[in-house]
Amino acid sequence: MATKVSAKHHPHDDAPDTAEAFRELAELPPGPQRETLRGRIVEAWLPMADRLAGRFRSRGESFDDLRQVAALGLVKAVDRYDPARGNAFESYAVPTITGEIKRHFRDHMWTLHVPRRVQDLRNRVRFASQDLSQTTPGRRPTVAEIAAHANLSEEDVLVGLEALESFTALSLDAELPGSEDGYSLSDALGSADPALDTVVDREAVKPRLAALPERERAILYMRFFGDMTQSRIAEQLGISQMHVSRLISRCCGRVREQVMRDAAA
Repeated sequence: MATKVSAKHHPHDDAPDTAEAFRELAELPPGPQRETLRGRIVEAWLPMADRLAGRFRSRGESFDDLRQVAALGLVKAVDRYDPARGNAFESYAVPTITGEIKRHFRDHMWTLHVPRRVQDLRNRVRFASQDLSQTTPGRRPTVAEIAAHANLSEEDVLVGLEALESFTALSLDAELPGSEDGYSLSDALGSADPALDTVVDREAVKPRLAALPERERAILYMRFFGDMTQSRIAEQLGISQMHVSRLISRCCGRVREQVMRDAAA
């Protein structure tokens, strides 16, 4: 005969009397009869799981999803509960379900994953700020006030305040507050400066250029820094354009070989 699952006098209307059902469940071997009784126990305690899920409303997660997470925690509590220990099921189920919901927020809701300690600081700072907002109307509570209320150091409060901004991330395409013409965060991001590679190259060739004969240095300076044509350089130095061309090629090749040799050393 199936064990009856009934309500009992309790401070919470969602706390059914399942003591006898749990004792029978512990004695039943795996099979359809045990699964049926297990399902009835879970169904009887679902209202309590829904109530616990309701405590986490307005935190960025839909209530339906929270109910599913709470139900999962309830199933785990039913499977792990040992009535032989003498403790009421509710005293075991409540922290199990609450812990499952908190774990869901920690593992799935944070856009930026932060250490557990920082998450705890965030929650304590948030709760303290909410409490203090009732006594400090018209302004935000100060760091010192939050620290005193939450029994934290001001340094920990600052860490918690920073973590408040880490729960969700702003899209790079989101329009910035107060901006005009759809100015977004991506418009404010910089990019790699291509001139950085030029700086490295210039520093690498500088000592090798300094070691060249004075005429070769002058030719390279006029060609690459003065932007002069080979014919103008030849006219200024009184040599042929062909000779200028050979000198430029020879100097560039020599400097290149020396720099490559220095890099490989």
